[in-house]
Amino acid sequence: MKCSKRSLSLVALTATMLLAACGDEDATTEKQTSSQETSKQQVEKQKTEVTTEKKVEEKRDAGGYIIDQKPATEVKKVNGIVIANKRYPMPGDYAPGESKEARTAFEKLNAFAKKSGYTFNAFSTYRSYERQTVLYENYKAKDGQKAADRYSARPGFSEHQTGLAFDIGDANVPNDFASNRFGETEAGKWLAENAHKYGFIMRYPNDKEDVTGYMYESWHFRYVGVDIATKIYNDGSTLEEYLGMEG
Repeated sequence: MKCSKRSLSLVALTATMLLAACGDEDATTEKQTSSQETSKQQVEKQKTEVTTEKKVEEKRDAGGYIIDQKPATEVKKVNGIVIANKRYPMPGDYAPGESKEARTAFEKLNAFAKKSGYTFNAFSTYRSYERQTVLYENYKAKDGQKAADRYSARPGFSEHQTGLAFDIGDANVPNDFASNRFGETEAGKWLAENAHKYGFIMRYPNDKEDVTGYMYESWHFRYVGVDIATKIYNDGSTLEEYLGMEG
């Protein structure tokens, strides 16, 4: 009987120890799970904070420009493509001049257009930061800042400063330069349908102001190269949409 009691006592003691061990393991597991959940919550909180900070940092004014944005120290490029819009400005001293590649492409485009009876004039291409300042201030004084911000870039934000933007019009109808009347002419329609073959896109197409930040401009073309221009043309999109960027 004594032997049996000792055996029973040992069994009971072993069982108690096992239960205690299991309890410790459960407690450890619970602590680890709780710790993991806390870590996940912290990560999510950090993501939320970063997102909130970005929203605060990128608050836009009435013209679509980021409030209190710091001056640019370098030109924004994506896949080698220079970006200039209301989100990405350029340094004031960035002065590449007119792109030789874009000029050569325009001359080829013009030669092709003449076969169809059209002659185009690139009446405005490269503009310096200083020149854009004068133009923008004049437009603002004439139409008010709200209106000017829809069709004219503030200094440092103009595509013309890249040397890759070409304002194009019918050489025989200069009165339609920088006018959307041009887009309604046969020459304007021909250009819109063929510019991509020589690497140009209509930079600010109709019904895309919410994407590009600027109203429709049937005369403003941007050189991006034949492959990219063709892709954008076929998709009926914009440079911002092609690159997945904000305007």
